[in-house]
Amino acid sequence: MSVQCEVTGKHAANAPMSVFERYLTLWVGLCIIAGIVLGQIFPVAIQTIGSLEIAKVNLPVGLLIWVMIIPMLIKIDFSAWNQIKGHVRGIGVTLFINWAVKPFSMAFLAWLFIRHWFAPYLPADQLDSYVAGLILLAAAPCTAMVFVWSRLTGGDPYFTLSQVAMNDLIMVFAFAPLVALLLGVSSITVPWATLATSVLLYIVVPVVIAQVWRKLLLKRGQASFDQAMERIQPWSISALLLTLVLLFSFQGNTIIEQPFVIALLAVPILIQVFFNSALAYWLNRVVGEKHSIACPSALIGASNFFELAVAAAISLFGFKSGAALATVVGVLIEVPVMLLIVSIVNRSKGWYEAKS
Repeated sequence: MSVQCEVTGKHAANAPMSVFERYLTLWVGLCIIAGIVLGQIFPVAIQTIGSLEIAKVNLPVGLLIWVMIIPMLIKIDFSAWNQIKGHVRGIGVTLFINWAVKPFSMAFLAWLFIRHWFAPYLPADQLDSYVAGLILLAAAPCTAMVFVWSRLTGGDPYFTLSQVAMNDLIMVFAFAPLVALLLGVSSITVPWATLATSVLLYIVVPVVIAQVWRKLLLKRGQASFDQAMERIQPWSISALLLTLVLLFSFQGNTIIEQPFVIALLAVPILIQVFFNSALAYWLNRVVGEKHSIACPSALIGASNFFELAVAAAISLFGFKSGAALATVVGVLIEVPVMLLIVSIVNRSKGWYEAKS
């Protein structure tokens, strides 16, 4: 959720939230309604848009996802990961949660809830797709809204940037094999070529474009860079909201006919979010990290790079698939749930800093 990891240094990390960020839950809700309504009023036009694809990649959505990702990746300074040496324990907790706990715990929860407990209440032909969507969601650590959550908790901006840069670097190499492993364990056929294409299109290429663009902007000076960021900052969330309109225009019938499905898919996501954030928060306390380190470490483990998850789900399983719907459910609940976690870690600061 999130929207995505951003920021260059302390100045950017402490920048005020935009109107879009502050009321993101409202915008998401309006997009859901707009998408459902448009899907019912203009079904032919929506189907035409959905048919514009190459190798299972919907071209309009693919373009929107690039518009989402690239402005946020421009703000990532990959050299910042050198600063992790001052907080190795916090980074260790972050990496442990994001790569050793989160994807596997979600695979287990998806298996438990979707394949067993909730299976009688879900469309039988979509069970595999729902599981895959949940796994894709968990396998992509947040690289965006973490800076917003970190700012709201007084988190260390340089640590936040360091863990984001480290996660992005790992994700380039680990996302595809990790997802393939978990999808294989879940007895789902892995389309390796499509999965590799998704990583190339939605991680590697945007990172390269963003970093080249970043260097060109910085050559003009920090002031010019900041002005450019202010101009393009609304692009990401605007593209996200438009993507949601398209997604829900295709999923409108499912939502209208089976709103219960949305609620059921939200259950394992919610459990995973609270479990991972609590575990990361507690482990940071155990290893002796400061509260300003524990907060962003816990929050990044709780949120997801849902732009990538949505993109991969669409690419692998189709625009109208249960996998796409499952990843979109993650978008729906992320903002309000993350705000709740922000409140919890703020209120528990006294407990966290109390000496045993």
